[in-house]
Formats: sequence, structure tokens, C-alpha cells
Amino acid sequence: MARIIEVRGRRVWDSRGRPTVEAEVIVGRGTTPLASGRAIAPAGASTGSGEAKSVDVPRAVQNINTRIRDALRALSVSDQAALDRRLIELDGTADKSRLGANAIVAVSLACAHAAAAAAKMPLWRHLAGERRVALPVPQIQIFGGGAHARGRVDVQDYMVICIGAGSFAEALEWTAQVYAAAGARLAKKGALQGVADEGGYWPAFKSNEEALAELVGAIADAGLEPGVDVSIALDLAATQLYRGGSYHFALDGRALSAEQLHAMLLRWIESYPIVSIEDPFAEHDAEAMRAFTEAAPIQVVGDDFFVTRAAKLRNAQGACNAVLLKPNQVGTVTETLACWEAARAMGYGAIISARSGETEDVSIVHLAVGWGVPQLKVGGFSRSERMAKWNEGLRIEGALGGKALPYPARKLFRR
Repeated sequence: MARIIEVRGRRVWDSRGRPTVEAEVIVGRGTTPLASGRAIAPAGASTGSGEAKSVDVPRAVQNINTRIRDALRALSVSDQAALDRRLIELDGTADKSRLGANAIVAVSLACAHAAAAAAKMPLWRHLAGERRVALPVPQIQIFGGGAHARGRVDVQDYMVICIGAGSFAEALEWTAQVYAAAGARLAKKGALQGVADEGGYWPAFKSNEEALAELVGAIADAGLEPGVDVSIALDLAATQLYRGGSYHFALDGRALSAEQLHAMLLRWIESYPIVSIEDPFAEHDAEAMRAFTEAAPIQVVGDDFFVTRAAKLRNAQGACNAVLLKPNQVGTVTETLACWEAARAMGYGAIISARSGETEDVSIVHLAVGWGVPQLKVGGFSRSERMAKWNEGLRIEGALGGKALPYPARKLFRR
């Protein structure tokens, strides 16, 4: 049985040039190292109030190299739940604010990687055991807005889902075509302002709805059929829009009540091939979220609304029908898995998601495949911290070959 013989923390850098935390866990028998695992904590720009709290990076690194190291040494690396329970007990707060969620999630994920390495298998296989698995369906940002693009458009993510694709590789190929077509359309209009935090285009649109029309045009320009081959997913991140009892859409010069926003979104769904909307209302606006979930014939995803907490999900009472899973939002691998298990028990869908501040770390791809989470969201189709994750999915799909379960896109998004 491999046991932890060393835990190391170090400062590294994320995709926005900001410091973050990497953990390395070394395991062996006695004092002889056999394997190791590494993981890096991401960071979000648009965050829910109930998220686990990070601490400053020097403090997080010090906590890993002292208190966490001392607490985990000599423990079996094969018992992820016990390791995570030890981290939670050591921290002793409800929001991970003593040790820092950034320190805890990096160590928790590094332990999972080390356990897989000790068993001489990739993390996804270690998590799946003998179960057959499928690749997740990507949600990929084409236009970025909100907190990811300094509010140039109010909607945070305009994404595509290749609902007609027959494989992960085909979904990426189609997305590449749409991404190129969207860039060409923006350049022709003189509306291309650069690239947003998550790799999507940073556009200059005259309204939030114009982005939907442009995205439909890009899908068609790519030679694909909107709503049949490729559909649209949105992340409103509506908590960021809520002030003084209204939802403020600065680009449109409008402040909407919950009822008006509800009506606008239903009109968008009727007019455009939208199959998923994330956080359509603010995290505190449960009544509006329930009413919209009942009315909208699409996937309604809770991010800030659930903050990857199983208890919040169990208390949803009809709000949303899918949950976003972000390991750093709750703190440990085990707690993230508990939220996914709660979602499955309730008949909710799920999406594993990256954050706006990312690195080359590909852990979430392995979690999605190994746990059987049917969707994956890592940002856009440019920037190496995003492409590292899409490319890892391709490697896993290649390794699975004919042993994979059928690719789930067409089943998930029948309209």
C-alpha cells in the first residue's frame, strides 16, 4: 500500500499572469518514492458568495508545506475520502478559509493523481474502475463577456454545443470551424476587440442579442446547421447583473425585473437554437429560478446558485435541472463527487467546469470521464490553458477506442 511520504507546495502562475498554488504529493513504501501527483488550483472572476474561500498564495503555499504536509504524511493515498476528510478537519471552517480552498483543492487533486500514478494508470481510469465510460459533451465559448471581458457585453458566455456530433473529436472539429467563422465575421464588421479571459472572442456588439444572431450566422458559415448540428448555450452569470432589485443590461441600456428577464429569455429560446442557460437569475432569486426552470424547455444550470454544494442541490425544490461542478468552489475531490452523486440521485444533469483563471492542469477532464459527468466546460477554443484540456480529452478518447460508451451528445439535447 502506497503512503504519502512528502507534500510540497509552490507558487506558480495562471492564465491571467496571477500567482496561484501548485501541490505535489509523493508516495511510496517506507521512505522509497514510487510515484507522485501534481495539481494546480484555478481561480474564478465571477464567483458565488457561497464559494469556498482562497487565501493569499504565500500563506496557502506555507500551509501546504507545514500543516497539511504534517497531517497527511504516512496516510494511505488510496483512500481519497479519508484524505479529504483529514483536510476538512484540519481546516475546521465551513468555507475553507483557514488553510485556503486554493491550498486544499490543489492537495486533494494531487492526492488523486498520486494514487492513480501509484496504480500505474491514468486518473480517469483510476476513478472509473471497471465501469465503461464516455467522453463528455463540450460547451465551448465563442464570445466572452461579463467579468471575462470587462463587461463589453453583459452575457458572460456565448457558447456552442455540437449536439449532432458523433464523437468528442468531431465536436472539437466542428467547434474549430465555428470559431474560425465567427472570427472572420467579427473582423469583417470591424467588431473584433481581442480575446477574452477564457479564450473566446472579445466582441464589439451593439446589443446582447446581436451576439446570438452572429453566432447563428457563424454556425451556418461553417457549413453546419444551427439547432441540428450545433446549438447555443449561454451563461448569464446573472448575480453579476443584479443591483437594487433589477437586472442591469448596460449594453442594451435596460434594467429588467425578474419577470421581464424571464420573458426575454423565453423569447430568445424561441428565436435562436438555445439548449442551455446557466445562472439565468441571481444566486438569491430562487423563486425566479424555479419559475424559469418550469417554463423553459431547455437545460437550466445552477452555478453560483449551487456552488457545488450537495446540500444546496438537495434543497433546490425545482430550481434548475443541472448543476455546474467546480472542485475549487467547494474545496475537495470528495465534496465535488458528492454533489455529482446528489445530482444523479435527483435526476439533474451536470457539467464539470474550469474557471477564468486557469493553467495547464487537466484534472477536470479526468474527473468528467472517470465519474461519467456528461458535459465539460473549459472556456474557449484558443489559449493553451484551454486547449490543453480539449487535447487531453482527445487523448483519452483515443485510448478508449471502441471500448467507450456511445458519445452522449445526440441523446442529451433532443429538442
